Amino acid sequence: MQSFIAIPRSKSERSVDARPVSVRRSGTRRWRSRLRAMLLAGLATSATISGGWAEEAHRQPNRRETPVVMAIRRCSNAVVNIHGQKLVRPTVAAVMGGEAGRQVNGMGTGVVIDPRGYVVTNYHVVEDVAEVRITLADGTETTADVIATDVRSDLALLKVKTERLMDVIPRGTSGDLMVGEPVIAIGNAFGYVHTATEGIISALHRDVPVNESQEYRDLIQTSAGINPGNSGGPLLNIDGEIIGVNVAVRVGAQQIAFAIPIDQAIDIVNRMIADHNEDRLGLGLSVEGGARRGDGAVIREASTQGNASRSGFLPGDRIVEVDGRPIDDLLDFGLALIETEPGQTLPMVVQRDGNDVSMAVTTSRPAKASDDAQMLAWQVIGVRLEPVPRTAMQKINARVKQNYRGGLYVTEVRNGSPAETYGIKVDDVLIGLHGWSTASIPELHGIIQKASEQDQLQGKFVIIRSDQPMWGTLRMAESPSLRRR
Repeated sequence: MQSFIAIPRSKSERSVDARPVSVRRSGTRRWRSRLRAMLLAGLATSATISGGWAEEAHRQPNRRETPVVMAIRRCSNAVVNIHGQKLVRPTVAAVMGGEAGRQVNGMGTGVVIDPRGYVVTNYHVVEDVAEVRITLADGTETTADVIATDVRSDLALLKVKTERLMDVIPRGTSGDLMVGEPVIAIGNAFGYVHTATEGIISALHRDVPVNESQEYRDLIQTSAGINPGNSGGPLLNIDGEIIGVNVAVRVGAQQIAFAIPIDQAIDIVNRMIADHNEDRLGLGLSVEGGARRGDGAVIREASTQGNASRSGFLPGDRIVEVDGRPIDDLLDFGLALIETEPGQTLPMVVQRDGNDVSMAVTTSRPAKASDDAQMLAWQVIGVRLEPVPRTAMQKINARVKQNYRGGLYVTEVRNGSPAETYGIKVDDVLIGLHGWSTASIPELHGIIQKASEQDQLQGKFVIIRSDQPMWGTLRMAESPSLRRR
């Protein structure tokens, strides 16, 4: 028979045996241990991942700095706010009742096109404003002078009184605009300076009538918010380049506003500057070029009566430098001359037959109408005359829907003179005589001389009276000084 030897148990064994192990409690402990380990591992992983996100976010560009933000930032300093007291003229009935004109606050916006402080805005922003006040982007306040205007297109050129150089608005083109592309407007909306709004180009080539005498042509339509005070401010593309000059909003309609295309605006500004320069300097140059950068400035005509022709300038010469300033387009050329004083000698460089040619021209104020010309008009027609200022002539053209080059105010009519006999009155504007334009007194002098030499003393005259073009036939008196030889 087999025998067994009993092996004594330890206290721990006896303790376990004394309390049987529960399967459920043992499983819970294992689960808790595993959960604790998982949590610790998860926290470590989370810290690693979140740290990675932070590093990645730090490496990425700021997604809040959108193209719109960058476009506004690029040009904001080249936008100025315009304000001043505007005279509201009374109606005829109010005048009869003794009511005078009243002053109201006017406001608008402008864009800097030259670092010396030349600014483009709408004409209606500065019309009848006694003192044009300017607020720059940094809050600096100053004033500006009106240099040139074009009433029909509603544009004006100002010169801000500042001794520091100003930022210039980056110039784009309106020649390749697309309906639907994003645009931004900046302006003095309701007096809130440098207000920026965003929209799209809604349509192109819009004609917008304003009243019986004015109509905007070929405008950009946009959904960007343009409000009173935005007039004259920039319409920008997404690159922060000006593509239009904000001009009008459809009253009573939301998200319908308009801007003058920048290429059209620059063409008009070029003409304004050219007229301003020629009136002061008498170069006798007709220069052509496009509205875009790089289009150049080429002499189309050099008047034999002008200083440039006498200095050797020729049609076809491409102007590449004026007084050390490079000329890239027609606007550059106009701005290079705008502060030139009469009598100053200007060094210039032109390209002729593929070669650069250094030249110089001395400017001079155009000859004033002589006393002889005034005396002659008094003798043979019986009128005293004054040139119609350019801005006043633009207003007359807008009202009569014509494009007369200029005219002469009739300030006095001699009793018994041909002018009185044929119905010319004080305040008439003489537009033409004998089929020729009377845009200036020297031109009238030439017309009278030619008529006398050809023994054609009788001819047609054209006047504007009460905004109505009128014509008649006038026979001039003979003058001893103009008797035929």
